[in-house]
Amino acid sequence: MTVMRTTTMAAPRGLPLTVLSACCQPPSAPRVDESAQTLAALFRALADPARVTIMAMLLNADEVCACDISEGIGKSAATASHHLKILKDSGLVASEKRGTWVYYRAVPERVAAIADALAPAQSTPGPKSRKGRSTS
Repeated sequence: MTVMRTTTMAAPRGLPLTVLSACCQPPSAPRVDESAQTLAALFRALADPARVTIMAMLLNADEVCACDISEGIGKSAATASHHLKILKDSGLVASEKRGTWVYYRAVPERVAAIADALAPAQSTPGPKSRKGRSTS
């Protein structure tokens, strides 16, 4: 059982500030499950405007050549390659080399994982409101 102590301190503008402090530390930090870590890695992969733009390009085409990606994001081929590697390492994109060019495509299952995580939870339907009646 954790017992909370309260302390009142003066805040910068002279207002009282109540500080809660636990007398006991929790036995261990909360554990983050593996699916949350996987999802966080996907969000980290998308945490750059260039990578978001690349994903938009790939989601609007079956596949895109690396040369078109660098032009599409307005960056050098080396910078585009760096961003593509991050997206590929996260599993959001897949690639196929054909001759001297590499073609990239989005991986639908990984994109769906992000969409599923952002979708509102399904809840049981509540009581229906009556049309035409005022609630005030």
